[in-house]
Amino acid sequence: MNNLFANLPARLSDELTEVLAESRLVRIERIVSTGQHSPDGFWYDQEEEEWVAVLAGEAILQFDDGESLAMKPGDHLLIPAHRRHRVEWTTPDAPTVWLAVFYSHQEVDAENEPPPASH
Repeated sequence: MNNLFANLPARLSDELTEVLAESRLVRIERIVSTGQHSPDGFWYDQEEEEWVAVLAGEAILQFDDGESLAMKPGDHLLIPAHRRHRVEWTTPDAPTVWLAVFYSHQEVDAENEPPPASH
């Protein structure tokens, strides 16, 4: 068994991203920030939908339409594909732990699908 709060670094030079589980259409990540933020002028513009939750610490997400959201533990939101956003701020004196689920609505190629389970 694993724990989302295990082995949290007190200080990082860069955000720590760990893939916890993934398939062709879904990826689940634990992200740990210790004061990191997106570089000036940088915007995430992702192909996938992103559901993100703050589990510990705090953060501010900024969107290119001017909206800014302060997030604290327990806060979560769905960021639609191609909604440009950036991390404006994360708690500098304690880890901010994020849980992020990335998923796609694209059709799965039936040719590459595993055969149905037999009973």
